[in-house]
Amino acid sequence: MALTLEERITRLEDIEAIKSLITTYARGADRNNDPAILAPLYTEDAVWEAEGFGRHEGIEAIAREMAEVGRETILWSLHYMVSPEIRIADDGKSAECFWYLWELAKMPGEDGQPEDNVIGGWYETKLVKTDAGWKFRHVTLVLKLICPAHEPWETR
Repeated sequence: MALTLEERITRLEDIEAIKSLITTYARGADRNNDPAILAPLYTEDAVWEAEGFGRHEGIEAIAREMAEVGRETILWSLHYMVSPEIRIADDGKSAECFWYLWELAKMPGEDGQPEDNVIGGWYETKLVKTDAGWKFRHVTLVLKLICPAHEPWETR
């Protein structure tokens, strides 16, 4: 069944809205997982999970645990969200999205002092369209690389 022009435009607007959601997610993450920025991006029953960082269910748990990561584990970061692939469901009410992650981060080293690291992997997400816009229902971060940088860099 062919989509109408209006349906096609709506899909393109939805894709742009999801790209904006990803950008806002990165911005919140780069502000030490600021719960004021990140919490509104999720549905009430959302799940966020990543090996080594756990599985967190519900907005409150996600915001609390991610803020703790921002205080204790990833002390500074710069997220590059690369090549998002967004698939809107036929009914236009849900979507799946994949994108690569390349991240520069300061994390405590073996001596407890901040150490420059590179992080790589990808995100696999499920989203729903709500009255307030697109929100994450399930976020899975698949980490493939976390390693110290060879040369430290200066952060601003």
